[in-house]
Amino acid sequence: MLKLEDCRIGNGAFSVTADLQIAPGSKLAVIGPSGAGKTTLIEAIAGFLPLRQGRILWQGQDLSDVAPGKRPVAMLFQDGNLFPHLTVAQNAGLGLRANLRLTAAEKLRVQHALERVGLGDLAARKPAALSGGQQSRVALARVLLQARDILLLDEPFAALGPALKAEMLDLVAELAAETGATVLMVSHDPQDARRIADQVVLVAEGKAHPPMATAELLDNPPPALRDYLG
Repeated sequence: MLKLEDCRIGNGAFSVTADLQIAPGSKLAVIGPSGAGKTTLIEAIAGFLPLRQGRILWQGQDLSDVAPGKRPVAMLFQDGNLFPHLTVAQNAGLGLRANLRLTAAEKLRVQHALERVGLGDLAARKPAALSGGQQSRVALARVLLQARDILLLDEPFAALGPALKAEMLDLVAELAAETGATVLMVSHDPQDARRIADQVVLVAEGKAHPPMATAELLDNPPPALRDYLG
C-alpha cells in the first residue's frame, strides 16, 4: 500500500496537500487543471520534493527521508532523459548501473528489455537515429530494468501522435500487469485515463483527492475538473 498521510508538499511558494492511499498494483491517472500540482505530487513520491508535513509510506516503510535513488520508485519524464552520446543499449543499461559496467547476465537483461519494448534490433543506434516513439520505448526499457514497485509517468508520451501515444499507453499497461507495478500517470487527456487507469487522483485547488473510479469521476466531474475539461 502506498500511503500519503497528512502531507503538505512544497514547491517554492506553491504547495499541495494529500491524504490518500493507493493499493499495490493499481493503475492511476493523476489529472487536474494546469498548475494544480500534479507533477508536484509525483515528484514528492519520487523524493525530488520535500514534505512540509506528513509522511509517505510504502508497504509500511516510511519513505519521507529516503533518498530518491533508494526508493522503490522509477520515474519516466516528459523528455525521456536519453543521453545522445550513448547507444540505445547503454541508455537502457543505466537502469541497472550508472557506470554501465554490466556483467554478461546484465547485458542479456538489457537485450531482453529492448526486445520486450520492440527495439531488439536497434541496440547499437544512438537516440538521434530514432523516432520519437522509439526514444520513448528506450526510456521505458530503462525503467523496466530498474524493476521498481512504483512507476511514475510525467506525461512522457504527450509529444506523440494519438495512435502512437495509445500504443505506448497500452505497452505501459502490459508491462505493469506483468510486473505488478503500481502506476501513477500524470495526464491532461481524460482519454488517456480511460484507456489504462482503474482510478483517478484529482489534483485541484491545492489538494490531491483520494482515488476515485475513472468512469465515475470523468462521467460526473466536480466543478474544478469540469471547468478544466470544458
